[in-house]
Amino acid sequence: MPAAHHRGRAWEPFQGSHISDMMDTPTPPVEHQAPEAILVGGSAGAIEVVSLLMGSLPADFATPIVVLIHLPRHRPSALHGALAGRCRLVLREPEDKEPLAHSTVYLAPPDYHLLIDPGPSFALSVDEPVNFSRPSIDVLFESASQVLGPRCAGVLVSGANPDGAHGLRSIQRAGGLVAVQNPDDATCGVMPKAALALCPNLPVLSAMEISQWVQQLSPWQTSSSRGAR
Repeated sequence: MPAAHHRGRAWEPFQGSHISDMMDTPTPPVEHQAPEAILVGGSAGAIEVVSLLMGSLPADFATPIVVLIHLPRHRPSALHGALAGRCRLVLREPEDKEPLAHSTVYLAPPDYHLLIDPGPSFALSVDEPVNFSRPSIDVLFESASQVLGPRCAGVLVSGANPDGAHGLRSIQRAGGLVAVQNPDDATCGVMPKAALALCPNLPVLSAMEISQWVQQLSPWQTSSSRGAR
């Protein structure tokens, strides 16, 4: 478990204005710009989607993946154990100030906000919960959109609250690639519906299609191991 850390600049809970609200027009997507990180956010019902994704990724998938699922804050996460048998990549919780590494899936630790800092590297924060959540998907996604801009991809899956909707819009407006799980395909459609309310033109994918979408985002894997296009 990472050591407790409080960032020098506190992350203020979102009250009214979000980063994405302050941007008047979206930045057009940048063609052929591969993401430096792929972010996956979810809550209730998300473990099934992430498990399917982990099982679909080849061992040579290079782009770092960051998974943030709302879990109980005051006990160790069981997510590593649930995914380890399916994942061919390195699977770990990030440490504060740790650089992002290729071919690694990072699992957000419970009771810490997880942010992307310049580098890119990780930062952990014990600032107050956002959207009743710590870690918060909005915090992760919005920090990544600031640091990585169009070199970031994000997908929001099944969940029982609207956390992550504003963050996904931030990634989209920074020119990053975004998608959302079809609410009808999700165990709990509240989270993807919140994202679609803010971004009506998001790609809407089933759990299987999300796995295929993610597989196509890494330019360094061999062509023989790519998913269906």
